[in-house]
Order: sequence, then C-alpha cells, then structure tokens
Amino acid sequence: MEEARFYLKEKDKLRCVLCPRFCLLGNGQVGTCGVRRVENDQFYTTNYGVLAAANWDPIEKKPLYHFHPGRSILSVGTYGCNLLCSFCQNWSLARGKPGEAAELISPEDILGMLEKEGGPDKALGVAYTYNEPSIWYEFVYDTARLLHDKGYCNVLVTNGYINREPLKELLPFIDAMNIDVKAFSESFYREYCHGLRDPVIETVEAAAKKCHVEITCLLIPTLNDSSDEQEALARWLGEINPDLVLHYSRYFPQYKLDLPATPPEVMERARETAKKYLRYVYLGNIILPGSSDTNCPYCGNLLIMRGGSSIRMTGLDGSNCNSCSNKINIVLPDSLC
Repeated sequence: MEEARFYLKEKDKLRCVLCPRFCLLGNGQVGTCGVRRVENDQFYTTNYGVLAAANWDPIEKKPLYHFHPGRSILSVGTYGCNLLCSFCQNWSLARGKPGEAAELISPEDILGMLEKEGGPDKALGVAYTYNEPSIWYEFVYDTARLLHDKGYCNVLVTNGYINREPLKELLPFIDAMNIDVKAFSESFYREYCHGLRDPVIETVEAAAKKCHVEITCLLIPTLNDSSDEQEALARWLGEINPDLVLHYSRYFPQYKLDLPATPPEVMERARETAKKYLRYVYLGNIILPGSSDTNCPYCGNLLIMRGGSSIRMTGLDGSNCNSCSNKINIVLPDSLC
C-alpha cells in the first residue's frame, strides 16, 4: 500500500475527495472504488503499481481516431472503478481483483518498456485503460510526469468521474483523453451507474480546453438511445467544439444487463442526429460500410479509410484535406507530445 492523495480528516474518519463519491472511511474501510483504504488512521491506495493488464494496441482501439492515427500505444491497467455500471464491459477488473498474473511495477519500469521499443519515435506512449485510471491516480500521475518529460504521450481512457482539483493537477501531463459519457440524463447515471452525470460533463468541458478529447457513448436500447437524448448530447458537445469526435459504440448484453444488442438502425439514426452538431461521428462495435472512415466535413473527400485495426490515409495533405484544403482536427503521427 502507498499513501494516497486528496483526502480530508473529519473527526476520527477520513473523507476521500478524489472523486464525486466523497467516501467517508474509518479504519479498515475501503471506498466504493475498491482500492482506497484507511488503516491506522492513514489513507492508502492499494493498487499503486499493480499491473493487471498490459498490451500493445492500435491507438484506434481506445478509441482515438484523430490522435496519431495508425500508431500503436502501450495499454496498461489495474483494478477497481468508482462507478457501478450494470452494463460494464470490463467488470472482471472494475469489480474484481487481479489474479496471479498481476505484477508490481514502477513508473520507471513503464519507461523502460517504451525505451525498449526504440524511444518516442517508435513508441507513442501509454494509454491508461481497462479499468478506471482516475482511481489509479497516484501511479498514473507519477508515470505521466515521467513520460511527459521524456517526450512520450499519455492517454486516459476514462469515465470522467473525477473531481476538479485532481483533474487540474493531472491535465498538464495528459495529451489525449477518450471520455465515456454513459448517457445525457441524470436518471440514467443514478439508476444504471450509481453515480452523477454533472461531474462527467464538467470533466469533458475542462479537458477539452487542455488536450485532445474524443467521446464514447455506448448506445443501450430503450435506456439512453432516444432521439431527444442523443440530440441533447450532440448539441452540448457541439457547443463546446463542433470538431470534438464522438464514437457511438454498440451495446451487447454484459455483466448484469441482458437487454438485446443495439439494432444497427438505432446506431445509424443516432449518428445522423449527432452530425447536425458535430463534424466527426463514428460507429463502433459494428460493421457498417464507411462507419469508421473519416471524411472531410467540408467537401466529403475520403481522408482516412479504416478496416479492423488497419488504416489508409488517402486524403490528407498534412493536417489539411487534399481536395478542398480545409484544416482537419487531427493530431498526426509525426507530431511530438
């Protein structure tokens, strides 16, 4: 166990202020996230350096479509989560604990893994993913600072459920985020995630001012897929920046939720609705012609063709469309973090 940050002392207990749950813990108690604990009147994190999963992935798998397309990134994760989603796609790590395959690592070990691949020119950096990286805060912060100084990229794949002050301290070292907006209704967050919506909205708005941001929304039939709700979501994102990238992901029955999979026509309808407010909207977890391709929002020119984990950049001249010369919101592979 390592000493944790972001807590307040209240009489004989400690209150965690890392995320909007504000868990009040006495000796021997653990927060909802499953990793922040009080022992002997001290506040600890139990997952510092606990590596439960590590893989080299295409950056598109995060998903990030407009950030260094075609490059691979080291994906790392631990265990625990501060939301309790009934449809969780990674529930074994979010709600479980790592098995014998888990290992203890240091930020320097992560740097060594990247250096072994040949440095920043060969290895893009690290994506903190699989479980919720914000509750791995101390390890992510230490690692991100180290990698940032060495020229590597840091990517968060997150539910956005973090308080403003810890986010503010971390953001200078983060180059890109994919933020999972579960729905655009407060009632959905309360009933199906056992959390609050507004802190996620605040995270999106704050992060979009500091780094590259893409949004994912898992469309679940009858729960968050109505035209009105998706129009409200897209309108809000468009007001932040119409160049924000939105990924709609197809739901399949998982964990505690057994609703049938999202119909393809619902996915396509949501995309058409969102495109009234956003220039770049994609469909994931589904095979539909052109649903993962990037087209110029000004002239329709095919810029990037995607199939599985492979891509072909066919219509770009630098970061501009090679047909109409308009600038495209994209961070290219030769950009340095």
